[in-house]
Amino acid sequence: MAQIIIDKQNGELAFRLEEFNDLSQFDHLQRRNYYSIVLLCGVSYELSVDFQSFELQGNQMICLAPYQPFMIRSEEKCQGYLLNFHPDFFCTYRHQNEIETEGFLFNNFHGLPYFTVNEQSLFLNLIDQISKEMDKDSIAQHEVLVAFLKVFLIEAVRHKKQFDQQLTPRLSDSKTEILQNLVDAIESNYCKFHSPQEYADELSVSTKTLAGIVKKYLNQTTSSLISNRIIIEAKRELYLTSKPVKQVAAFLGYDDEFYFSRFFKKKVGVSPDIYRKTVGFAKLESN
Repeated sequence: MAQIIIDKQNGELAFRLEEFNDLSQFDHLQRRNYYSIVLLCGVSYELSVDFQSFELQGNQMICLAPYQPFMIRSEEKCQGYLLNFHPDFFCTYRHQNEIETEGFLFNNFHGLPYFTVNEQSLFLNLIDQISKEMDKDSIAQHEVLVAFLKVFLIEAVRHKKQFDQQLTPRLSDSKTEILQNLVDAIESNYCKFHSPQEYADELSVSTKTLAGIVKKYLNQTTSSLISNRIIIEAKRELYLTSKPVKQVAAFLGYDDEFYFSRFFKKKVGVSPDIYRKTVGFAKLESN
């Protein structure tokens, strides 16, 4: 059964908590205009995020940004919890200095979109407190729920960091240095370099070498790694600023606004204008 808070100003979802006993709502590809956190309990399943597939088992937490395509399937019975919140309810970008969610839990262009949950009871206790608060409909409910959500996200960040640290020793051969150099190069140059060849030249390696390393360690193509980072910055600009799409495109190194808009829609599923109206600055300003 789902507990839902609707934004009274626009009639749209603001905050949602649901306990589920099967994956029927996740068994088809979907994009949602709010954040989704899925806590899965104790079975084997296949996760698809951004058209990458992952075979998982045990207790996992999956963290998904607005409009990020995902799907979860399993041949076994699965249960867990789904937590949704709209950026209007809690703006992760504006709390980035407090909670390192963006680029880590959400919108991490080179990391995994999930982590293993070893202390499930901690999150279940927080979910129970959130559920009880949602039942109250009391004064300052929004503030209390945001406080619980902050604690939830902080604990998720801590667990994700531990998970990533445990994963690091597996990536110990010499090729990981090239991968790290590529990630750093993309972070520094995504506004001017858009092709694998440009990064191969920057790192003095072949495009084939880069492609092999990215596929081995990240299960992506070099092109998708680059474009994912560009899209993350595009979302941030549309989310937080009132810059015209043409200006956002130019900032990201695209002279042709329409080419950029087509690129954005292909990756995100909606146009920059629709993204801004449903998630970003224009929506925040209108409320």
